Amino acid sequence: EVQLQASGGGLVQAGGSLTLSCAASGITFDENPVGWFRQAPGKEREAVSCFSGRDGGSNARAHYSNSVKGRFAMSSDSTYKTVYLQMTNLQPDDTAVYYCAARSFPQLEGVDNPCSSIFYYYWGPGTQVTVSS
Repeated sequence: EVQLQASGGGLVQAGGSLTLSCAASGITFDENPVGWFRQAPGKEREAVSCFSGRDGGSNARAHYSNSVKGRFAMSSDSTYKTVYLQMTNLQPDDTAVYYCAARSFPQLEGVDNPCSSIFYYYWGPGTQVTVSS
């Protein structure tokens, strides 16, 4: 059984930083794509970032939404069981519940939007991020 657990959310002032973690059981993120998504009150869920796969050198192919590019960064631990979302220069518009989601192999190659939620079917409970102005 695949389980994902996001953690690390909290309250932070604008301009601050937070790092979210997504711990997995039943799946690893070496070959299986994984993404971060968020949903703000009254808004649709949106993709934040994803690893669509890894190249032969084990470098993850990371993708970011335009709204977070340059401010957020994904990484994983050496066991590929935890992925992180380092968020810097947080703004009130980043306030949302953040979710991690994954899918099984194959990797998302040649896909126009590999971070689209339609490709991910393992979801964990979210973690709240609140950014005050």
